[in-house]
Amino acid sequence: MANDLEISRAATLQPITDVARSAGIPEDALELYGRYKAKVNPALVPRRAERGKVVLVTAMSPTPAGEGKSTVTVGLGDALARAGQKTVIALREPSLGPVLGMKGGATGGGYSQVIPMEEINLHFTGDFHAITSANNALAALVDNHIFQGNELGIDPRRITFRRVMDMNDRSLRHIVVGLGGPGQGTVREDGFDITVASEIMAVFCLATDIEDLTARLARITVGYTWDRKPVTVADLKVQGALALLLKDALKPNLVQTIAGTPALVHGGPFANIAHGCNSVIATSLGRDLAEVVVTEAGFGADLGAEKYMDITSRVADVAPDAVVVVATIRALKMHGGVPRERLDEPNPAGLEAGTANLRRHVRNLGKFGFSPVVAINRFTTDSAEEIEWLLQWCSQEGVDAAVADVWAQGGGGPGGDDLAAKVLAALKRNVDFRPLYPLQMGVAEKIRTVVREIYGADDVEFSVPALRRLEEIEANGWENVPVCMAKTQYSFSDDAAKLGAPQGFTVHVRDLVPKTGAGFIVALTGAVMTMPGLPKQPAALRMGVAGDGTPSGLF
Repeated sequence: MANDLEISRAATLQPITDVARSAGIPEDALELYGRYKAKVNPALVPRRAERGKVVLVTAMSPTPAGEGKSTVTVGLGDALARAGQKTVIALREPSLGPVLGMKGGATGGGYSQVIPMEEINLHFTGDFHAITSANNALAALVDNHIFQGNELGIDPRRITFRRVMDMNDRSLRHIVVGLGGPGQGTVREDGFDITVASEIMAVFCLATDIEDLTARLARITVGYTWDRKPVTVADLKVQGALALLLKDALKPNLVQTIAGTPALVHGGPFANIAHGCNSVIATSLGRDLAEVVVTEAGFGADLGAEKYMDITSRVADVAPDAVVVVATIRALKMHGGVPRERLDEPNPAGLEAGTANLRRHVRNLGKFGFSPVVAINRFTTDSAEEIEWLLQWCSQEGVDAAVADVWAQGGGGPGGDDLAAKVLAALKRNVDFRPLYPLQMGVAEKIRTVVREIYGADDVEFSVPALRRLEEIEANGWENVPVCMAKTQYSFSDDAAKLGAPQGFTVHVRDLVPKTGAGFIVALTGAVMTMPGLPKQPAALRMGVAGDGTPSGLF
């Protein structure tokens, strides 16, 4: 059986100018990056009289067994197009950290992919490099300001803005800079985050246009003075320079699926340590182009979907009209206690036990006003009996469900037809969308609301540093913003080993990080890291390139 890279390479790509024409994008709005990629200037795209509806794809809690959320997102978009709907897909860009780490690629799979797969996964149009450069330019400007006399009185011990790189590198989590004598700057502790956790990335993805981007950049807090007053980018007067570095990257990237559906791939924050959604500019552009925009939020619905509802939907007109939850037989059995090496074996008891995880996600989405559609992403190892049992379980729960056989058949074939029909029916229902909490609620109570209502925890416990940070947030008037929970993706709790739907636990918040430019407060829980490490057997070990430039091992 062909792998993802072989399927992608065998696909016939349309010139991106043809894809743009089919999407209704004028030629003068395109900036070509070769024959099959382009950037789009949203200012030159005419708006539809009636803006398109938004379908948000999320999932049950992920496992190493895989859920294929991006695969289902692409397949659903293709299937809606096959059903006669003018459709655009909006996805995040892959980070090189996971590409060379565990995943080995992040563009969907099988016959449900965005292409050109190799180029999207490797550097693409350079957006992440631009974000990394802007972030590190700001870090350098802060250190230079201190070195050149420190007019603002920045306390080197209280600089909160960290450097980044687009790679998993645990060795850079904690470093010391300025060594080598007075000419090398001020000696201080520092560290690196991965680019997708950068506040510049969050600002980039939440900005509605270049003016909003500049304003958000200006509000970023980089540290504090000796008397503990916040210092912002506006105080340094460098927001214009940072916006200049990002101006071209801010334009969404246009590519296509194997079936030829237009796809906007733009921005890429992780959902476990950031807000986990593609840029609002891309989703808004999709609404201007199509009848339906299919987008996805990272990891499970407790992370990406919650943040889409409580953060992303507050800053732009991109609130969902329908929600899809991806589930797999394999992941359900793993959440039901079945060892990974035995997931291919029939196990009715394990499958039934694992539905507790799916049930909690489905019920949580009801708290935002949605009755979601469950997409059962079919794997070749799934038995007909297991699939039928899960469909019956969904029916008994009062949940619409459909099998998505899009990896094998593609959404452009019949594999996504049932799911598309269920989603179109859901789009006709009236939705009373509501965020989980009001912005006027205190930060601690917002966090408590999320951990109780979404995670199912008994309560939250704040460390002494987190309690001090709460006092600082209140003193600086930063309370009336959403919270962005940084938590393991593998569990509802902050302990990755607690699978299923755990009860009777407490979430531990070890620190709070105000992101005043992005407009939210990050709550760091458990042992989650903003700079991941590579696994023992990284995907990079199987990658290579032939003499003619053909890549291998990227799937």
